[in-house]
Amino acid sequence: MASRVLGFLRDILMAAALGSGPVAQAFVVAFTLPNMFRRFFAEGALNTAFVPMFAKRLEGEGSEEARRFAEDVFSTLAAFLIGFTLIALLAMPWLVLMLASGFDDDVRFGLSVVMGRIAFAYILFISLAAMLSGVLNSLGRFAAAAAAPVLLNIILIGALLLAESGVLKETVRLGGFEGSDLDGLHHGTLLVWGVVLAGIAQMALVWVAARRAGLPVFPRLPRITPELKRLAIIAFPAALAAGVMQINIVVGRQVASYFDGALAWLWFADRVYQLPLGVVGVAIGVVLLPELARRVRAEDPAGANEAMNRAAEFALILTVPATAALIAIPGLICAVLYQYGAYTAADTRATGLALAVYAAGLPAFVLQKIIQPAYFAREDTRTPLNFALVSMVVNVVVAVGAAPLIGFLAAALGTTLAGWANLALLWRGVRRLDAEICIDARLAKRMPRIVAASIAMGGVVATLAWAQAEWVPDLRIPAFIGIVAVGMAVYAALAVLTGAFRPSDLRASLRR
Repeated sequence: MASRVLGFLRDILMAAALGSGPVAQAFVVAFTLPNMFRRFFAEGALNTAFVPMFAKRLEGEGSEEARRFAEDVFSTLAAFLIGFTLIALLAMPWLVLMLASGFDDDVRFGLSVVMGRIAFAYILFISLAAMLSGVLNSLGRFAAAAAAPVLLNIILIGALLLAESGVLKETVRLGGFEGSDLDGLHHGTLLVWGVVLAGIAQMALVWVAARRAGLPVFPRLPRITPELKRLAIIAFPAALAAGVMQINIVVGRQVASYFDGALAWLWFADRVYQLPLGVVGVAIGVVLLPELARRVRAEDPAGANEAMNRAAEFALILTVPATAALIAIPGLICAVLYQYGAYTAADTRATGLALAVYAAGLPAFVLQKIIQPAYFAREDTRTPLNFALVSMVVNVVVAVGAAPLIGFLAAALGTTLAGWANLALLWRGVRRLDAEICIDARLAKRMPRIVAASIAMGGVVATLAWAQAEWVPDLRIPAFIGIVAVGMAVYAALAVLTGAFRPSDLRASLRR
C-alpha cells in the first residue's frame, strides 16, 4: 500500500512536469521495456521455479547447500542478463519500434531510443533483486522484499523534485537533445537516470537483508549444473504465460503510439485502476492458493468450493463499488490526481475516458485471481496458459480493429474485453475440472445486491460530481474528498440494508 500511495505521488509529479508530451511518452516506452522483459527472467517466471527448489534444499540439505544453489542461480542469471542488456542496447531502435511503431520519423522515436538505452540497465538489477527476494521469502523474511518497490518511488520522486529545483539544469544533457528543444526534458533526463539508481538501490536492499538473514549470496563463475537445467525447464511454462501478458501490453502500446499523447493517457489511467486490482486481487490470490491446495490434498471439494465462494464474495464487496465509482466519476478522479502544471484539462478528459473503460474490466481481473488458484492447486498450469492465449487474440482483434473507430480507447477496450473473455474461459474450465465447484446459494443471493448497491452509489457520486463542476469548480479536492465520503456511506448503508453483506462477515474476511 505504501508503494501504491508513493506511486500515485510520483505520477502526480510526473504528470505536472511532463504533461502528455513527447518526453512523457518516450519515458513510458523506455520504462516499459525493462519491466516487460523482467517478467520473463524474474518474478513470476523465475521465482515460480526457484522458490520451491531453494526451499527444498534449505529444509532438506541445510543452509550452506541452499546458499550454493542460490549463488549458482544468481551468477548465471547475472551473466545472461549482462549479455542480454548489451544486445538490447544495440537493438534499441528496433525494440522501440516493436513497442511504439507510431513514433517512427518523430522526435519521440529518438527520445525513446536514448532513454531506453539508459533505463534498460534496470532489468539487470531488478531481476537479481527479484531472485534475492525469493531467497528472503523462503526464509520467512518479507519486509525487505516488500519495501523494495517503495525505494523505486522514493528515488523517482526525489529525481522529479531535484529537477524542479533547477539544480544540475545546465549540466544535464540527453543525447543530442537540449532542454530548450522540449518541455520537461530536464525532468525526463533525471527521471530515467533515477530508474537505474533505483534498480541498484533495490538490489542492494534485498542483498543486505539476505546477508543479515544468514544467507549472503556472492557472485561466482557461472556454471550450468543439473539443478539449473531443471530450474529452466520448470520456469519455461511460466515464462510463456508471462510472454502472453507482455504481448497484450505491446499491442496496447502500439495502438496508442499512433495517437499523440495517448501513451501517457493510458499510462496514468492504468495506474489508477491497478490500485484495487493490486491490493485486493493479489492479496486474495496469495491467501487462497495454499488453502485450496490443502483442500484438494485432503479431498475436500466442498471446503474448496466454500473457500472460493467466500473469496469471490469478499472481492466483489470491494471491487464492484470501486468499479462503479471509477466509471461514474473518472474525470474528477483524474483531475484531482493529475491536472496540475503541464497536464491540461484535455489530458484529464482523455485519461478519464480510458480509466472508465479499464474500470469496466476490474471485476474480471480480480475474479481471475480467485479462479486461477483452483487450477494451480491441482498442478494444472497448461489450461490457464491456453485460455490466456485466447484472450490475447481477443485483445489484438479488438485493439487493432476498433482503433479506426474509437481511436486510442481501442487499446483499453481490448484489455477489458480480453479480461472478461479470460474469466469466462477460466470459469467454464474449472467447472469441467471439478463439477462440485459452483456459485453457492449465499453468493448467488448477495451478488445482485452488491451490484445494485454499487450502481446506486455510482448514481449518487455522479450527481454530486456534476453539481460540484457546475457550482464549485475551484474546490475540486475538498469536494472530491466529500464525494468519496458520501459514496462510501451510501454504499455501506445500502449494502447492509439489502443484505449484500454483514459487517461481521467483512471484518472476518479482512482479518484473514
